[in-house]
Amino acid sequence: MTQLPQTLGALKSSPLGESARARRSVKDEIRGNLLARLAAGGPLLPGVMGYEDTVVPHLVNALLSRHHFILLGLRGQAKSRILRALTTLLDDAIPVVAGSEINDSPFAPVSRFARNLIAEAGDDTPIAWVGRDQRYVEKLATPDVTVADLIGDVDPIRAARGGHLLADELTMHYGMLPRANRGIFALNELPDLAGKVQVGLFNVMQEGDVQIKGYPVRLALDVLLCFTANPEDYTARGKIITPLKDRIGSEILTHYPEKVELGMAITKQEAWTARDGRPLDLVPMVAEVIERVAFEARKDRRIDHRSGVSQRLPITVLENVISNAERRAVLAGEARITPRLADLYAALPAITGKLELEYEGELLGGAALARELIRRAADATLRDLVGPAAMDDVVMWFDAGAALQVTDEVPTAALRTAFDSVPGLGGFVKDMGLAPPGDDAAFAVSCELVLESLVARRKLSRSESGRYGAAERETRRRRGGVEDDER
Repeated sequence: MTQLPQTLGALKSSPLGESARARRSVKDEIRGNLLARLAAGGPLLPGVMGYEDTVVPHLVNALLSRHHFILLGLRGQAKSRILRALTTLLDDAIPVVAGSEINDSPFAPVSRFARNLIAEAGDDTPIAWVGRDQRYVEKLATPDVTVADLIGDVDPIRAARGGHLLADELTMHYGMLPRANRGIFALNELPDLAGKVQVGLFNVMQEGDVQIKGYPVRLALDVLLCFTANPEDYTARGKIITPLKDRIGSEILTHYPEKVELGMAITKQEAWTARDGRPLDLVPMVAEVIERVAFEARKDRRIDHRSGVSQRLPITVLENVISNAERRAVLAGEARITPRLADLYAALPAITGKLELEYEGELLGGAALARELIRRAADATLRDLVGPAAMDDVVMWFDAGAALQVTDEVPTAALRTAFDSVPGLGGFVKDMGLAPPGDDAAFAVSCELVLESLVARRKLSRSESGRYGAAERETRRRRGGVEDDER
């Protein structure tokens, strides 16, 4: 690897000096690298899936237009990942004046420190090289973030040690935004930022002026500003000052996966599934039910749609489900990890923690609502596979007073005998081709899927302990309590 120049003189005589002298702005740098990637046909946002025809074209247009931009979307829509992926559009490394707090270019220094150093040392000025990852600064906006945090503050100790006046630029401690000079500054949840701090951002975007403790400092900062926000907060009156909003060039809307298959692919990419050398047998139906839990939650009126249902829900649920199956495999001495639908009920903490409930949801309770979502997801999965098939033999067996206990503790191999005892259940699974012959894991999951679907349709009941039995309405009817609902 060629040694990078370490002094200003060496940089001037190096082939790298010509590009450094050109002083391409960070927006032009991103624009040029983006055009090259478009021409080469490479991935624009590595690791980001599902936005190829929606978000990505708008983002490309914003970057080609050299706009500051904001991503508007609910939680868990890969907004932060998109911003972090922008670093791949930066150059590998850029030269800066060594010791500079704000990444001063050796050919166009901005700070007093860098200008003085170059004036004193000339070609012997030390040069440092900053990689692309070091040129990305991210901050979560909260109401307690101050102007000093983002812009900077006066350092009286530095003034005393250097014998400077407080108004001298050399006494100032720069905040996160100036330190992002010649890079990308990302601010998450912009509306949560206090109004006076938003004014500071506006001044930087508009004029390059920085006011620190009332002392004006002119800094020609070269920064791409990126923001994220919840659409409802962003449009609410008083949440964001109008001059700042007016200077954000592009507003780009993000969204959740529109198809279950895409959601499953994202979950598979993000979830931690490799477990200490034990092979994992994940039946696709289990993965689909897990993903559909999120889809069902996003359309449930008892869940706050303004907050959204994060894509992290199916990711963490899948990890919990695999962990529960791993625990069962260890206890039962099984060589393979085989997740089942019963494991979803053991993953309730991964569901309830991701749901913001409306009043009706609070009355029902997060755990009860999560169980309902699991059953609805199972029913939607079965309907997608076989359509609205009748399973009268199975329902009649339970209505006659029979019951079946299926817990997450029972080894998968032992379930075949239990499910074969239910008339019509194994035959339905076989006739519909839900499980390959001889695959006990797929057979067990398919039988669970049928039973969970019947619970969702209120034709069977399921206790918290995993006991399937006749639906409550049927039990009451046999006891003479009430008439059947369907009559």
